[in-house]
Amino acid sequence: MKIFLRLIFISAFAIIVATSCNGKKEIKQFISENIDFATRQTSDMLKNIGDPTGKNYPHSIDSDGKVITRNRDSWTSGFFPGSLWHLYELTNDSVWKNEAEKWTISQEPLKTFTKHHDIGLMIYYSYGNALRLAPKDEYKDIIIQSAYSLATRYNDTVKAIKSWDYHKSWDGEESHYPVSIDNMLNLELLLEASKLSGDKRLKEIAINHANTTLKNHFREDFCSYHVICYDSITGGVLHRASSKGLSNNSAWARGQAWAAYGFAMMYNETKNQTYLDAATKIMNFYIKHLPEDLIPVWDLNFGQKSYVPKGDSTNKIKFATNLKDASAAAIACSALFDLGKYTKNEDYTEIAIKMLKNLASSEYRAQSGTNGDFLLMHCVGNIPNHAEIDVPLVYADYYFLESLVKYKKIVG
Repeated sequence: MKIFLRLIFISAFAIIVATSCNGKKEIKQFISENIDFATRQTSDMLKNIGDPTGKNYPHSIDSDGKVITRNRDSWTSGFFPGSLWHLYELTNDSVWKNEAEKWTISQEPLKTFTKHHDIGLMIYYSYGNALRLAPKDEYKDIIIQSAYSLATRYNDTVKAIKSWDYHKSWDGEESHYPVSIDNMLNLELLLEASKLSGDKRLKEIAINHANTTLKNHFREDFCSYHVICYDSITGGVLHRASSKGLSNNSAWARGQAWAAYGFAMMYNETKNQTYLDAATKIMNFYIKHLPEDLIPVWDLNFGQKSYVPKGDSTNKIKFATNLKDASAAAIACSALFDLGKYTKNEDYTEIAIKMLKNLASSEYRAQSGTNGDFLLMHCVGNIPNHAEIDVPLVYADYYFLESLVKYKKIVG
Protein backbone atom coordinates (compact mmCIF):
# COMPACT_ATOMS: atom_id res chain seq x y z
CA MET A 1 0.00 0.00 0.00
CA LYS A 2 2.82 2.44 0.90
CA ILE A 3 4.51 1.73 -2.40
CA PHE A 4 1.24 2.31 -4.24
CA LEU A 5 0.64 5.66 -2.48
CA ARG A 6 4.23 6.68 -3.18
CA LEU A 7 3.73 5.94 -6.87
CA ILE A 8 0.55 8.03 -6.91
CA PHE A 9 2.38 10.92 -5.26
CA ILE A 10 5.27 10.68 -7.70
CA SER A 11 2.88 10.55 -10.66
CA ALA A 12 0.91 13.55 -9.39
CA PHE A 13 4.10 15.50 -8.80
CA ALA A 14 5.31 14.66 -12.29
CA ILE A 15 2.04 15.90 -13.78
CA ILE A 16 2.31 19.18 -11.84
CA VAL A 17 5.90 19.69 -12.96
CA ALA A 18 5.05 18.86 -16.58
CA THR A 19 2.04 21.18 -16.52
CA SER A 20 4.16 23.93 -15.01
CA CYS A 21 6.89 23.42 -17.59
CA ASN A 22 4.38 23.38 -20.43
CA GLY A 23 2.76 26.53 -19.06
CA LYS A 24 6.08 28.34 -18.87
CA LYS A 25 6.95 27.14 -22.36
CA GLU A 26 3.68 28.55 -23.71
CA ILE A 27 4.33 31.87 -21.99
CA LYS A 28 7.80 32.10 -23.49
CA GLN A 29 6.40 31.22 -26.91
CA PHE A 30 3.80 33.98 -26.53
CA ILE A 31 6.49 36.52 -25.63
CA SER A 32 8.82 35.33 -28.39
CA GLU A 33 6.10 35.43 -31.05
CA ASN A 34 5.12 38.98 -30.09
CA ILE A 35 8.74 40.09 -30.11
CA ASP A 36 9.18 38.60 -33.59
CA PHE A 37 6.05 40.37 -34.79
CA ALA A 38 7.10 43.69 -33.30
CA THR A 39 10.58 43.54 -34.80
CA ARG A 40 9.18 42.73 -38.25
CA GLN A 41 6.66 45.56 -38.15
CA THR A 42 9.11 48.08 -36.78
CA SER A 43 11.77 47.10 -39.31
CA ASP A 44 9.26 47.80 -42.06
CA MET A 45 8.32 51.08 -40.38
CA LEU A 46 11.95 52.19 -40.38
CA LYS A 47 12.32 51.33 -44.06
CA ASN A 48 9.24 53.39 -44.78
CA ILE A 49 10.05 56.55 -42.83
CA GLY A 50 13.86 56.57 -43.17
CA ASP A 51 16.31 58.17 -40.75
CA PRO A 52 15.08 60.81 -38.29
CA THR A 53 14.75 64.29 -39.78
CA GLY A 54 12.99 66.04 -36.91
CA LYS A 55 9.78 65.88 -38.92
CA ASN A 56 9.06 62.19 -39.38
CA TYR A 57 8.14 60.71 -36.00
CA PRO A 58 5.44 58.04 -36.58
CA HIS A 59 2.09 58.91 -35.07
CA SER A 60 -0.84 57.13 -36.78
CA ILE A 61 -2.29 56.43 -40.24
CA ASP A 62 -4.65 58.30 -42.55
CA SER A 63 -7.81 56.97 -44.21
CA ASP A 64 -5.70 55.39 -46.96
CA GLY A 65 -3.55 53.52 -44.47
CA LYS A 66 -0.54 55.78 -45.03
CA VAL A 67 1.66 56.62 -42.06
CA ILE A 68 1.07 60.03 -40.49
CA THR A 69 4.24 61.51 -39.04
CA ARG A 70 4.69 64.50 -36.80
CA ASN A 71 7.40 67.00 -35.98
CA ARG A 72 9.82 66.78 -33.11
CA ASP A 73 7.76 69.16 -30.95
CA SER A 74 4.66 66.95 -31.08
CA TRP A 75 3.73 65.50 -27.71
CA THR A 76 4.03 61.97 -29.13
CA SER A 77 7.53 62.26 -30.61
CA GLY A 78 9.24 60.43 -27.75
CA PHE A 79 7.21 57.25 -28.04
CA PHE A 80 8.86 55.86 -31.17
CA PRO A 81 12.42 56.18 -29.81
CA GLY A 82 11.10 54.67 -26.57
CA SER A 83 9.62 51.71 -28.46
CA LEU A 84 12.99 51.11 -30.10
CA TRP A 85 14.58 50.97 -26.66
CA HIS A 86 11.93 48.45 -25.59
CA LEU A 87 12.83 46.29 -28.59
CA TYR A 88 16.49 46.46 -27.62
CA GLU A 89 15.57 45.42 -24.07
CA LEU A 90 13.45 42.54 -25.37
CA THR A 91 16.00 41.26 -27.91
CA ASN A 92 19.40 42.43 -26.67
CA ASP A 93 20.13 42.98 -30.36
CA SER A 94 22.55 45.83 -31.08
CA VAL A 95 20.57 46.65 -34.23
CA TRP A 96 17.78 48.01 -32.05
CA LYS A 97 20.21 49.77 -29.74
CA ASN A 98 21.71 51.60 -32.72
CA GLU A 99 18.30 52.62 -34.04
CA ALA A 100 17.16 53.69 -30.58
CA GLU A 101 20.25 55.83 -30.08
CA LYS A 102 19.82 57.43 -33.49
CA TRP A 103 16.20 58.40 -32.87
CA THR A 104 16.90 59.45 -29.28
CA ILE A 105 19.70 61.80 -30.26
CA SER A 106 17.34 63.41 -32.74
CA GLN A 107 15.33 64.61 -29.71
CA GLU A 108 18.17 66.66 -28.21
CA PRO A 109 16.92 70.09 -29.39
CA LEU A 110 13.86 69.57 -27.17
CA LYS A 111 15.93 70.04 -24.00
CA THR A 112 15.01 73.75 -23.98
CA PHE A 113 11.39 73.20 -25.07
CA THR A 114 8.87 75.06 -22.88
CA LYS A 115 5.73 75.33 -25.04
CA HIS A 116 3.74 72.61 -23.28
CA HIS A 117 4.06 70.05 -20.48
CA ASP A 118 4.82 66.98 -22.56
CA ILE A 119 8.55 67.53 -22.72
CA GLY A 120 8.44 64.86 -20.01
CA LEU A 121 7.11 62.26 -22.42
CA MET A 122 9.15 63.57 -25.33
CA ILE A 123 12.48 63.45 -23.49
CA TYR A 124 12.10 60.88 -20.74
CA TYR A 125 10.64 58.15 -22.92
CA SER A 126 13.60 58.56 -25.26
CA TYR A 127 16.54 59.70 -23.10
CA GLY A 128 15.24 58.12 -19.90
CA ASN A 129 15.16 54.69 -21.49
CA ALA A 130 18.53 55.40 -23.10
CA LEU A 131 20.07 56.24 -19.73
CA ARG A 132 18.62 53.10 -18.20
CA LEU A 133 19.76 50.71 -20.93
CA ALA A 134 22.90 52.32 -22.40
CA PRO A 135 24.02 55.06 -19.98
CA LYS A 136 26.08 58.03 -21.12
CA ASP A 137 26.90 61.26 -19.28
CA GLU A 138 25.43 63.31 -22.10
CA TYR A 139 22.07 61.66 -21.53
CA LYS A 140 22.14 62.81 -17.91
CA ASP A 141 22.85 66.40 -18.93
CA ILE A 142 19.97 66.45 -21.41
CA ILE A 143 17.53 64.99 -18.87
CA ILE A 144 18.54 67.60 -16.29
CA GLN A 145 18.25 70.51 -18.74
CA SER A 146 14.88 69.22 -19.95
CA ALA A 147 13.58 69.00 -16.40
CA TYR A 148 14.46 72.65 -15.78
CA SER A 149 12.60 73.51 -18.98
CA LEU A 150 9.53 71.65 -17.72
CA ALA A 151 9.83 73.38 -14.34
CA THR A 152 9.33 76.79 -15.98
CA ARG A 153 5.67 75.82 -16.39
CA TYR A 154 5.22 75.38 -12.64
CA ASN A 155 3.33 77.96 -10.56
CA ASP A 156 3.95 77.81 -6.81
CA THR A 157 0.57 79.37 -6.08
CA VAL A 158 -1.33 76.72 -8.03
CA LYS A 159 1.32 74.13 -7.07
CA ALA A 160 0.93 72.43 -10.42
CA ILE A 161 2.53 72.44 -13.85
CA LYS A 162 0.47 74.19 -16.52
CA SER A 163 -0.29 71.77 -19.34
CA TRP A 164 -0.94 74.29 -22.12
CA ASP A 165 -0.96 78.08 -22.29
CA TYR A 166 -4.56 78.07 -23.46
CA HIS A 167 -7.21 75.41 -23.63
CA LYS A 168 -10.74 75.33 -24.99
CA SER A 169 -12.82 72.26 -24.27
CA TRP A 170 -14.93 70.80 -27.04
CA ASP A 171 -17.99 72.24 -25.28
CA GLY A 172 -16.55 75.76 -25.30
CA GLU A 173 -15.05 76.24 -21.82
CA GLU A 174 -11.79 78.22 -21.90
CA SER A 175 -8.80 78.35 -19.58
CA HIS A 176 -5.38 79.98 -19.34
CA TYR A 177 -4.10 77.60 -16.64
CA PRO A 178 -5.34 74.14 -17.60
CA VAL A 179 -3.85 71.04 -15.98
CA SER A 180 -4.64 67.70 -17.57
CA ILE A 181 -4.47 64.30 -15.92
CA ASP A 182 -1.93 63.30 -18.60
CA ASN A 183 0.54 65.61 -16.87
CA MET A 184 1.20 62.95 -14.23
CA LEU A 185 3.33 61.11 -16.79
CA ASN A 186 5.70 64.08 -17.13
CA LEU A 187 6.69 64.03 -13.46
CA GLU A 188 9.10 61.14 -13.92
CA LEU A 189 11.45 63.47 -15.80
CA LEU A 190 11.60 65.81 -12.79
CA LEU A 191 12.18 62.97 -10.34
CA GLU A 192 15.00 61.47 -12.39
CA ALA A 193 16.65 64.85 -12.93
CA SER A 194 16.46 65.52 -9.19
CA LYS A 195 18.37 62.32 -8.50
CA LEU A 196 20.93 63.05 -11.21
CA SER A 197 21.51 66.70 -10.25
CA GLY A 198 20.90 66.65 -6.52
CA ASP A 199 18.40 69.49 -6.94
CA LYS A 200 15.64 68.69 -4.44
CA ARG A 201 13.46 71.47 -5.83
CA LEU A 202 12.71 69.38 -8.94
CA LYS A 203 11.41 66.54 -6.77
CA GLU A 204 9.43 69.02 -4.69
CA ILE A 205 7.71 70.32 -7.83
CA ALA A 206 6.78 66.78 -8.88
CA ILE A 207 5.39 65.98 -5.43
CA ASN A 208 3.44 69.25 -5.22
CA HIS A 209 1.93 68.61 -8.63
CA ALA A 210 0.94 65.05 -7.68
CA ASN A 211 -0.64 66.27 -4.43
CA THR A 212 -2.59 69.02 -6.20
CA THR A 213 -3.77 66.50 -8.77
CA LEU A 214 -4.84 64.08 -6.07
CA LYS A 215 -6.74 66.84 -4.30
CA ASN A 216 -8.62 68.26 -7.29
CA HIS A 217 -8.74 65.76 -10.15
CA PHE A 218 -10.83 62.99 -8.59
CA ARG A 219 -14.38 62.42 -7.48
CA GLU A 220 -15.24 60.37 -4.39
CA ASP A 221 -15.14 57.13 -6.37
CA PHE A 222 -11.70 58.04 -7.82
CA CYS A 223 -13.08 58.64 -11.28
CA SER A 224 -10.74 61.18 -12.87
CA TYR A 225 -11.59 64.49 -14.47
CA HIS A 226 -9.60 65.16 -17.63
CA VAL A 227 -8.74 68.86 -17.21
CA ILE A 228 -8.79 71.09 -14.14
CA CYS A 229 -8.71 74.82 -14.91
CA TYR A 230 -7.06 76.98 -12.24
CA ASP A 231 -6.91 80.64 -11.31
CA SER A 232 -3.19 81.37 -11.47
CA ILE A 233 -3.55 84.29 -9.02
CA THR A 234 -5.42 82.53 -6.21
CA GLY A 235 -4.62 78.91 -7.05
CA GLY A 236 -8.30 78.06 -6.86
CA VAL A 237 -10.22 75.75 -9.20
CA LEU A 238 -12.26 77.61 -11.80
CA HIS A 239 -13.90 74.61 -13.43
CA ARG A 240 -13.46 70.94 -14.20
CA ALA A 241 -13.78 69.84 -17.79
CA SER A 242 -13.23 67.12 -20.34
CA SER A 243 -11.63 67.70 -23.70
CA LYS A 244 -11.44 64.14 -25.01
CA GLY A 245 -14.01 62.33 -22.86
CA LEU A 246 -17.77 61.98 -23.15
CA SER A 247 -18.78 64.65 -20.67
CA ASN A 248 -17.38 66.74 -17.84
CA ASN A 249 -18.50 64.22 -15.23
CA SER A 250 -17.45 61.02 -17.02
CA ALA A 251 -14.27 58.94 -16.93
CA TRP A 252 -12.30 59.24 -20.15
CA ALA A 253 -10.68 55.81 -20.39
CA ARG A 254 -7.20 56.90 -21.39
CA GLY A 255 -7.17 59.61 -18.75
CA GLN A 256 -8.10 57.10 -16.05
CA ALA A 257 -5.24 54.88 -17.25
CA TRP A 258 -2.81 57.83 -17.23
CA ALA A 259 -3.83 58.54 -13.64
CA ALA A 260 -3.28 55.00 -12.38
CA TYR A 261 0.06 54.76 -14.18
CA GLY A 262 1.21 58.15 -12.87
CA PHE A 263 0.41 57.54 -9.22
CA ALA A 264 1.93 54.06 -9.33
CA MET A 265 5.10 55.70 -10.68
CA MET A 266 5.00 58.33 -7.92
CA TYR A 267 4.80 55.59 -5.30
CA ASN A 268 7.77 53.78 -6.83
CA GLU A 269 9.84 56.97 -6.77
CA THR A 270 8.84 58.25 -3.32
CA LYS A 271 7.53 55.17 -1.43
CA ASN A 272 4.67 57.38 -0.21
CA GLN A 273 1.83 54.98 0.58
CA THR A 274 -0.74 57.68 -0.23
CA TYR A 275 0.21 57.44 -3.89
CA LEU A 276 -0.07 53.66 -3.98
CA ASP A 277 -3.48 53.82 -2.28
CA ALA A 278 -4.58 56.35 -4.89
CA ALA A 279 -3.26 54.25 -7.77
CA THR A 280 -5.14 51.18 -6.57
CA LYS A 281 -8.42 53.07 -6.11
CA ILE A 282 -8.06 54.67 -9.55
CA MET A 283 -7.32 51.28 -11.10
CA ASN A 284 -10.14 49.55 -9.22
CA PHE A 285 -12.60 52.03 -10.75
CA TYR A 286 -11.08 51.32 -14.14
CA ILE A 287 -11.32 47.54 -13.74
CA LYS A 288 -14.91 47.78 -12.52
CA HIS A 289 -15.89 49.43 -15.81
CA LEU A 290 -14.13 47.04 -18.18
CA PRO A 291 -15.99 44.79 -20.62
CA GLU A 292 -15.42 41.05 -20.79
CA ASP A 293 -12.34 41.28 -23.01
CA LEU A 294 -10.76 43.90 -20.69
CA ILE A 295 -10.30 46.43 -23.52
CA PRO A 296 -12.27 49.54 -22.50
CA VAL A 297 -14.73 51.61 -24.42
CA TRP A 298 -13.14 55.04 -25.06
CA ASP A 299 -15.09 56.54 -22.17
CA LEU A 300 -15.81 54.29 -19.19
CA ASN A 301 -19.23 55.86 -18.64
CA PHE A 302 -20.40 55.77 -22.24
CA GLY A 303 -24.02 54.66 -22.55
CA GLN A 304 -24.96 55.41 -18.94
CA LYS A 305 -27.93 57.74 -18.50
CA SER A 306 -26.31 60.22 -16.15
CA TYR A 307 -23.42 60.91 -18.53
CA VAL A 308 -24.68 63.00 -21.41
CA PRO A 309 -22.34 64.89 -23.74
CA LYS A 310 -22.48 68.51 -22.64
CA GLY A 311 -23.68 70.82 -25.39
CA ASP A 312 -23.92 67.95 -27.85
CA SER A 313 -26.81 69.41 -29.80
CA THR A 314 -25.31 68.19 -33.08
CA ASN A 315 -25.05 64.59 -31.85
CA LYS A 316 -21.52 64.64 -33.16
CA ILE A 317 -20.24 61.75 -31.05
CA LYS A 318 -23.22 59.40 -31.02
CA PHE A 319 -21.71 57.34 -33.83
CA ALA A 320 -18.95 56.23 -31.46
CA THR A 321 -21.08 53.92 -29.32
CA ASN A 322 -18.99 51.16 -27.72
CA LEU A 323 -15.88 52.05 -29.70
CA LYS A 324 -12.89 50.41 -28.00
CA ASP A 325 -9.59 52.10 -27.18
CA ALA A 326 -6.61 49.74 -27.24
CA SER A 327 -4.29 52.61 -26.31
CA ALA A 328 -6.06 53.04 -22.96
CA ALA A 329 -5.79 49.30 -22.39
CA ALA A 330 -2.07 49.26 -23.17
CA ILE A 331 -1.36 52.06 -20.65
CA ALA A 332 -3.49 50.36 -18.00
CA CYS A 333 -1.83 47.01 -18.72
CA SER A 334 1.60 48.41 -17.95
CA ALA A 335 0.27 50.07 -14.79
CA LEU A 336 -1.35 46.81 -13.67
CA PHE A 337 1.98 44.99 -13.88
CA ASP A 338 3.44 47.68 -11.63
CA LEU A 339 0.56 47.54 -9.15
CA GLY A 340 0.85 43.77 -8.96
CA LYS A 341 4.51 44.19 -8.05
CA TYR A 342 4.09 47.06 -5.58
CA THR A 343 1.01 45.73 -3.76
CA LYS A 344 1.99 42.06 -4.03
CA ASN A 345 -1.60 41.48 -5.16
CA GLU A 346 -1.49 38.79 -7.83
CA ASP A 347 -4.97 39.75 -9.04
CA TYR A 348 -3.54 42.86 -10.67
CA THR A 349 -0.84 40.82 -12.37
CA GLU A 350 -3.34 38.26 -13.62
CA ILE A 351 -5.55 40.97 -15.09
CA ALA A 352 -2.48 42.54 -16.72
CA ILE A 353 -1.53 39.21 -18.33
CA LYS A 354 -5.06 38.64 -19.63
CA MET A 355 -5.21 42.19 -20.96
CA LEU A 356 -1.85 41.80 -22.68
CA LYS A 357 -2.91 38.53 -24.29
CA ASN A 358 -6.15 40.08 -25.51
CA LEU A 359 -4.25 43.02 -26.98
CA ALA A 360 -2.00 40.50 -28.72
CA SER A 361 -4.98 38.64 -30.20
CA SER A 362 -6.08 39.03 -33.80
CA GLU A 363 -8.85 41.31 -32.56
CA TYR A 364 -6.44 44.09 -31.61
CA ARG A 365 -3.00 43.21 -32.93
CA ALA A 366 -2.49 43.87 -36.62
CA GLN A 367 -1.39 41.34 -39.20
CA SER A 368 2.18 41.64 -40.40
CA GLY A 369 2.60 44.16 -43.18
CA THR A 370 -0.64 46.00 -42.41
CA ASN A 371 -1.79 48.84 -40.16
CA GLY A 372 0.92 51.21 -41.42
CA ASP A 373 3.40 48.89 -39.64
CA PHE A 374 2.05 49.89 -36.24
CA LEU A 375 1.43 47.03 -33.80
CA LEU A 376 -2.04 47.64 -32.36
CA MET A 377 -5.33 48.51 -34.02
CA HIS A 378 -8.54 50.09 -32.71
CA CYS A 379 -7.22 53.06 -30.77
CA VAL A 380 -8.93 56.36 -30.08
CA GLY A 381 -7.36 59.80 -29.89
CA ASN A 382 -10.03 62.48 -29.68
CA ILE A 383 -13.57 61.48 -30.57
CA PRO A 384 -15.31 64.75 -29.62
CA ASN A 385 -13.11 66.61 -32.10
CA HIS A 386 -13.39 63.88 -34.74
CA ALA A 387 -9.67 63.07 -34.62
CA GLU A 388 -7.86 59.70 -34.60
CA ILE A 389 -10.87 57.43 -34.44
CA ASP A 390 -10.32 53.67 -34.62
CA VAL A 391 -6.71 53.91 -35.80
CA PRO A 392 -3.28 52.79 -34.57
CA LEU A 393 -1.46 55.24 -32.31
CA VAL A 394 2.25 55.24 -31.55
CA TYR A 395 1.81 55.46 -27.79
CA ALA A 396 -0.39 52.34 -27.75
CA ASP A 397 2.53 50.42 -29.26
CA TYR A 398 4.94 51.90 -26.70
CA TYR A 399 2.93 50.72 -23.70
CA PHE A 400 2.19 47.37 -25.35
CA LEU A 401 5.94 46.76 -25.68
CA GLU A 402 6.55 48.07 -22.16
CA SER A 403 3.98 45.60 -20.86
CA LEU A 404 5.71 42.83 -22.79
CA VAL A 405 9.02 43.81 -21.15
CA LYS A 406 7.43 43.63 -17.70
CA TYR A 407 5.82 40.27 -18.43
CA LYS A 408 9.12 38.87 -19.71
CA LYS A 409 10.84 39.95 -16.48
CA ILE A 410 8.23 38.12 -14.41
CA VAL A 411 8.71 34.92 -16.39
CA GLY A 412 12.48 35.15 -16.20
